[in-house]
This record gives sequence, structure tokens and C-alpha cells, in this order.
Amino acid sequence: MQDLSFITHWIDNLFRVVLGCPDWLTVTLECVLLGVALLLVYAVLALFYIWFERKVCAAFQCRLGPNRVGPFGVLQPFADMFKMLIKELISLNHVDKFLFALAPFLVIVASMMAFAVLPWGNGLQAVDFNIGIFFLLAVSSIGVLGILLAGWSSNNKFTLIGALRSGAQMVSYEISISLSVITMVVLSGTMSVQGIVHAQDHCWFIFSGHIPAIIAFLVYVIAGTAETNRGPFDLPEAESELTAGYHTEYSGMHFGFFYLAEYLNLFIVGGVAALLFFGGWMPLHIPGWDGFNHVMNYIPSVIWFLGKAVVITFVMIWFKWTFPRLRIDQLLSFEWKYLMPISLVNLVLMTLVVVFGLYI
Repeated sequence: MQDLSFITHWIDNLFRVVLGCPDWLTVTLECVLLGVALLLVYAVLALFYIWFERKVCAAFQCRLGPNRVGPFGVLQPFADMFKMLIKELISLNHVDKFLFALAPFLVIVASMMAFAVLPWGNGLQAVDFNIGIFFLLAVSSIGVLGILLAGWSSNNKFTLIGALRSGAQMVSYEISISLSVITMVVLSGTMSVQGIVHAQDHCWFIFSGHIPAIIAFLVYVIAGTAETNRGPFDLPEAESELTAGYHTEYSGMHFGFFYLAEYLNLFIVGGVAALLFFGGWMPLHIPGWDGFNHVMNYIPSVIWFLGKAVVITFVMIWFKWTFPRLRIDQLLSFEWKYLMPISLVNLVLMTLVVVFGLYI
């Protein structure tokens, strides 16, 4: 499989050798270029998922979905984006103005920092260090602070109820997500993102980890759906009860930040699932099938990663348009009485599998 690190080496050589930039300027320019690239990918993926969910929802409900702006409606999210960019930011008198303005930036920054850790391809990753998974879990938990601030600073009973629901839900389901991630870290033996990918070069963990890996995947997908406040776990934004939940009072691009973060968090959950269970950018390799494995290596690693993430997020979108919304007591009981105990027992099982060498 082609190593895409030649792209980063070429850019580094361009600044250092061709342009003759000093080290400090080279590092600065590379960081700026990387930030711009991540922002562009972030925006394009968010627009894709807006269109993708609307099309999937329409298919489930026997409708056409967006079909006017561009072929198959692919330009509809761009039209919506431009409309949102020119919307007025309405100033409210009864809010805590500083915290009200800070909340959407906290949500978007937390989403962006988690987004940067994902392994996009062979040699194509923005951040990689030996505690990459721990860093990803840490920064992704910052988003709940923005949601709580948004609900409280709006000084509105609907937003406050939505924020409290979201805080209880996200803090609860983070436990199951973390336990599922730790289960796969035990199997891989490393917290490095690239290390986890390379540990699956012979077989993806969903197959080599046996039953504990399958249980961890199921728990992760369910808890990840709840973590992103998506149906049937969308109580914080229950339109029939709370108008729009914690972001009821937001308008213009402030609302746009919450909207973007919701869809990118969906992709991040799918990307982390692809990383932990389906090899990240690693192609499908079957031991003993050398010809098949050789053909799979011709598919670019970026395509492998994006394809796996999109398939997993399609399943999560399927959840939303299939199951009815849970009550808050059902939602919390499901986590504390079922998911968390199952995750704890599954972690012990995976530890036994690793200790006794039962994995493939």
C-alpha cells in the first residue's frame, strides 16, 4: 500500500529547501497549512453528511429528499450554508453574553481537536503520539461543557432542561464509550492511533478479538449514538417538548456551529469505530489469501478509512429514523443497568483473551 507521507515530506522540503525558510517559520507555515486543510475537510464532510442524512431519511420515508439545487440535490447543503452565513446574529438582552457567545466555540473546538487525531491514511495523520486514544477521549468530553453553558447562559427554561438532559446523558454514556475503547486498547497493547492501525495489518480486531470485540463494538455504536444526541437518544433536542433544546436561543452562525459539530461528531464516532474495530485505513486482509490481499492493497488507504466511517455512520442514521425516542428514565436506566455492567464484564473477558493468547 502506498505511503502517503510523501505529501508531507514534499511540503516540508518545499519550505525548507526550495524557499529556504528557517525552522521556526517552516513549522509555523506547516501548522497553518494543516489547520486550513483540516477546516476545509471538516466543512466538506459536514455538508456531505447533511445531504447524506436527508437522502437516507427520504429513502426510509419513501420521499425524494433534496433534488432541486444541483444534480440529486448535492448543492442544497451549500445553498443552506450560504443562507446561514448571511443570517443575523440576534442579540438577546436576558442572556449572559460572554458565556452565550463562548458556548458554540467550545463545542466546535472540542469537535475539531478530536477530528484532528483521526488516521486518514497510511502516513497521513495530523497528530500521532503514544497516548493518542487518551487524548481523543479527553478532548471529545469538552463538548458537553459548551452544551451546558449554552443552556444555562440562555436564561430560558427550555434550553436549561435540554442542557441538563444532555449533560446527564453525555456524562453517563461516556463511561460505556471509554470502557469499549479501553477493551480494544487491551487487545492492541498500545494507545497510539497508528499503532492500533498497524496491529490490525493481518486481521481486523472485529474478527481477531472474538466475542469480546463484537460486544465492545455493539456497545460503542449504541453509546456513540447517545453521545452525539441523535435519535432515539435525542432528548436534549426533543422538538416536540423543548423547541430546539439547548440551542433554542441561537441564530445565524452560532447555531451553525452547533449544527456542524453535531454532524462532525457523528463522523468522529464512525471514524473511531473504524479505527478500533475495522483497521482504520488498513485494507481487508485474509490470512492465506495472498492474491486477494494484494488486490486490496491497490485501493487507496484514504478510501478505506472514509468508506468504513460512512458505512458505520449510515447504521447510526438508520437508528434515528427507525426507533422511537426514549424517555429520560429509560435512557439513563439503559446505560447504568445494562450497558455499563456489560462493558465492565466484557473488559474482563478481553483481558482474559489477551492473557491466555486466545486472539487470532
